[in-house]
Amino acid sequence: MKNIDSTVLEFEKALLQINRMRAAEIFEQCHASGKGFEELELIAIQSLENIGDGWESGTISLSQVYMSGVICEELIDKYLPKFQIKRTDIPKMAIAVLLDHHALGKRIVYSILRAGGFEIMDFGQGLSVEELVSKTVENQIEILLISTLMLPSALKVKIMKEQLASHGATPKIIVGGAPFRLDKNLWLTVGADADGKNASNIIKTIEVLMKGVE
Repeated sequence: MKNIDSTVLEFEKALLQINRMRAAEIFEQCHASGKGFEELELIAIQSLENIGDGWESGTISLSQVYMSGVICEELIDKYLPKFQIKRTDIPKMAIAVLLDHHALGKRIVYSILRAGGFEIMDFGQGLSVEELVSKTVENQIEILLISTLMLPSALKVKIMKEQLASHGATPKIIVGGAPFRLDKNLWLTVGADADGKNASNIIKTIEVLMKGVE
């Protein structure tokens, strides 16, 4: 199997050509070679981030961005690990995309947590700081997962946390997305309690934070 960078390039090319069959072949080749879901996730997310950059620079059309997301979601649904775990009395959790509308990462995390037996509310994407604060306070959320695509959105997490505190709300906050992968210490800068890094290890991260809200 080729290295991850070349695989991303091949997968990205298939997405831009709206070639579902080729995209599926690449995922199947990775799966058959023993690659875990974490690598499939990386290939999909990195390809979509590259395509998003192309759209922002004007070299890729919005329809290509949209269809690339649709194809990735179809493939992710097929390869999501199926957990058989039952949990009770877990903290109230929610997930959202702050400001941005790129929802694939959120969908992957949400699906994995649901498959793992967790109940989690999906607040959606494109939420403002004020909207996310309101929903979190109203629903008495104890663990809040926030995904961002762009650095300005990521930096808003700190403001959001301050607003939550002003309402007497102190949920544990897990952040994820491209800015946090590029800057390994950004999650600390914005005052988050954990960095999701990738969807594959999110259950372990949740389990650690659960100890602090029992």
